[in-house]
Amino acid sequence: MFCTGFRHPLLAIILAIATPGLANAADLKVLASGAVKGVLTELLPAYEKSSGDKVTVLYGPGGALTKRLAGGETADVMIVGSVETEGLIAQGKIVPGSGVPIAAITIGVAIKKGAPRPDISTVDAFKRTLLAAKAIGYRDPATGSTSGTHTARVIEKLGLAQELQARTKLDNSDGEHPELVFKSLVTGETELQFGQITEIVMADGIEVLGPLPAELQKVTLLTASVPTTVKNVNAAETFIAFLAAPPAQERLKAHGFQRVGKP
Repeated sequence: MFCTGFRHPLLAIILAIATPGLANAADLKVLASGAVKGVLTELLPAYEKSSGDKVTVLYGPGGALTKRLAGGETADVMIVGSVETEGLIAQGKIVPGSGVPIAAITIGVAIKKGAPRPDISTVDAFKRTLLAAKAIGYRDPATGSTSGTHTARVIEKLGLAQELQARTKLDNSDGEHPELVFKSLVTGETELQFGQITEIVMADGIEVLGPLPAELQKVTLLTASVPTTVKNVNAAETFIAFLAAPPAQERLKAHGFQRVGKP
């Protein structure tokens, strides 16, 4: 449910950008990074009611979704990192100039709620915490996960890959359910779990310990764009404009995203 202070501005912006299309409601297929599942689950009911459009979202790791679109899957809106978007433009899979930055994502460390909070504020402290952990976890890079790929690189960069190998649990869960990535923390199989902060906040029973130290951080600029397979360009552009509008941006911020453009 939306809070009273949020509902009216949101509906107003939807009506302002979507009312002209109400008579010609569209079916939109969206391929979206799992990072936005929590916020889109919250926003879509009001958007669909006011616009008349039906929005179906398929979630997954950005790399995996990029391969799907490049491999011939169709969609009306694509929400992945800017690097993946640029690659798809080069392949002729995204309409040039259609990309709109909607938010930025950072990678963090999750712990079970109520667990001790070790220091990860500096590279040295982070390294000591990793070495002291009984078990750590992150998404298997083979899934195409941005956070998993980056975490593996960070561990390699720190020279800890071999030492941590036996204590590392790689997650291969369904990309449609990013909230399940952190279940090993709840069950006690891992002590620390890496992932995008936006995915950590949507999972039950865990909390954000903190972001990776700045020197090790990866910031992903999330971009919403229009694939060349789009069936209704106006409806796709309206949906993207909705995500970039202030009310939706406020909800993105509340779900752990960072603003892009103007502060």
